[in-house]
Amino acid sequence: MKYKLLVLDVDGTLLNNDKQISPRTLAALLKVQQMGVHIVLASGRPTYGILPVAKILELGHYGGYILSYNGAQIIDARNGEVLFEKRINPEMLPYLEKKARKNGFALFTYTEDRMVADDASNEHILREAELNNMKLEEEPEFSIAVDFSPSKCMLVSDDEEALIGLEEHWKKRLNGVLDVFRSEPYFLEVVPCSVDKANTLGILLEKIGVTTEEVVAIGDGVCDFSMIQMAGLGIAMGNAQDSVKACADVVTASNDEDGVALAVEKAILSDIRPADIPLAQLNERARHALMGNLGIQYTYASEDRVEATMPVDERTRQPFGILHGGATLALAETVAGLGSMILCQPDEIVVGMQVSGNHMSSAHEGDTVRAVGTIIHKGRSSHVWNVDVFTSTDKLVSSIRVVNSILKKR
Repeated sequence: MKYKLLVLDVDGTLLNNDKQISPRTLAALLKVQQMGVHIVLASGRPTYGILPVAKILELGHYGGYILSYNGAQIIDARNGEVLFEKRINPEMLPYLEKKARKNGFALFTYTEDRMVADDASNEHILREAELNNMKLEEEPEFSIAVDFSPSKCMLVSDDEEALIGLEEHWKKRLNGVLDVFRSEPYFLEVVPCSVDKANTLGILLEKIGVTTEEVVAIGDGVCDFSMIQMAGLGIAMGNAQDSVKACADVVTASNDEDGVALAVEKAILSDIRPADIPLAQLNERARHALMGNLGIQYTYASEDRVEATMPVDERTRQPFGILHGGATLALAETVAGLGSMILCQPDEIVVGMQVSGNHMSSAHEGDTVRAVGTIIHKGRSSHVWNVDVFTSTDKLVSSIRVVNSILKKR
């Protein structure tokens, strides 16, 4: 496929204003992963705050990644392995605390499932803890209480001009030591030097052997600017700032209008050809499902034809050594299910509705049967597949009719 990696900002991009993934967006992202594209969630959130989103998207199942703290950490969603991280030298904390107190700013940081703040009553800090479902601990002596190396620190104030002033001062004073930027009018972020989404994404690309031309990146904020520019296809949300839109190749709809789904459908899913369907990956992911337990393997797939094989062995035979009719029906449903999934739009799901079979002859233990599914009706609300099952000598064993219901995700 043209694109191998889809990089998504979270807040204001993937999530709508209710902090939810819309059904259409979820359906599009599950399908794009089923087609072999890996997803990276790239966010300023702490890793702990991204994990629930990664779970909804099944990143662990499909081999996705989490790029957290605006690039200070990369996590492999399959096993939680830390592939990269960069942290602030704790010796800098007294200096940061001194500047925060001098300007009347609140200060906080993250560690694992909790936040440490010098003022736990600050409304922005409270909201941040709630957003990430993290425990909030108040430590007035911040630099003493933080006995670890933080991934980033946040200064908080409603005095935007004062934050801008400190940002400009620190960009000169801390150049080469720490980087600073405002992610919100009330947040000034302090991160390790040279940490941003694009730099860290470049490290991930090198690790997994993907080029920038094979990347789609979607975002809405100034923190997304660099990754949108480096991607082969950079997409800005409709709700993005004008400066972000100006650097993007494409502008999609807003996060409340399924902007991510629309972009993915057009840029990736509309360009899928039969040769792009990753049968080896589908077979591998089904190892521990019914399909894998029965030894079923996809061998061919296109928009109007799907083929698969299944061994006749102790898993699929009757006690007296011939192919079990129930296993044959499961094979047919597996074939028709993939066929309907390929035909569906990204905002549609497939639900098996009816299967009926005629068994004409037997297949014996030691053989491998082959199922050939062809679509005979493609309606708006249903698909009808005919699945013929043959022995290795092309003797017809069964002819099965499968009806799948096609539903819109709401």
